[in-house]
Amino acid sequence: MRHFHFDHCHRTPRGEHEDGLSGGRGRGGRHGFGAVRVFGHGGLRFVLLQLIADKPSHGYELIKLIEERLGGSYAPSPGVVYPTLTLLEELGHLSVESGAEGGGRKRYTLTDSGREYLAANRETAESMMERLNGGVDGAGARGGRPPQVTRAIENLKLAMRLRLSGTPLTEQQAHEFAAVLDSAAQQIERL
Repeated sequence: MRHFHFDHCHRTPRGEHEDGLSGGRGRGGRHGFGAVRVFGHGGLRFVLLQLIADKPSHGYELIKLIEERLGGSYAPSPGVVYPTLTLLEELGHLSVESGAEGGGRKRYTLTDSGREYLAANRETAESMMERLNGGVDGAGARGGRPPQVTRAIENLKLAMRLRLSGTPLTEQQAHEFAAVLDSAAQQIERL
């Protein structure tokens, strides 16, 4: 079961950020823990605008494209993507076509205002697209972290979280904990 913790200022559940990417595939994440913030605050807007500028798309297509570009390791939450698309439409940056050929789904296209906004924020948009294309921690579709390595990293993170959230470490345990991590880092560097 996933627990949401709300930020007092933004009422955004932890694990689902305003940037639209949660820690895993949709609800609960791939392994049900932690969140990774792939884009900074508002970064998803630029990603969506750029993807739509490249090819007018439906919301679902945009979600799948982002997931694909991140190598399948992270998926944007529909609960954040669709409201962001609605906001961009209300700001006049997107227009929407509903058609029978798309099963009644909304197809988003960039407006002149959207093109101007994207051009005025070109540096930010390019930075967000680089992150999208490069992935998180090198795990994107272009670099491709092996799945067994991703699994091992997630297992280590979970083990550390569980141990550190329990009884506080004694001084000796803290030294041993750090020694294990230092040893692992040294072994990895030698690969």
